Amino acid sequence: MSRQRRNFSAKFKSDLVIELLKGEKDLNSLATENNIQPNLLRNWKKEFLNNASSVFDDKREENLKDKLAEERKEKAEYAKKVGQLTMQ
Repeated sequence: MSRQRRNFSAKFKSDLVIELLKGEKDLNSLATENNIQPNLLRNWKKEFLNNASSVFDDKREENLKDKLAEERKEKAEYAKKVGQLTMQ
């Protein structure tokens, strides 16, 4: 009989990694308490630390650029419609 793969939520993973980073418990004891392999927790920690800077990415600038592009497109469409209406 094959073993079913378990899926863990992002919250569960981040909670364990944060608890590990606090240093109150070591990796092996934390993994044992939560019935996971230590290597899995080690991988989660590595991924967490590698992506930590994304928490501080400024998405506002990207959103503003998208909104500006959308408004320019709308403006061009309106200008085209006005041109068509004036030619009638």
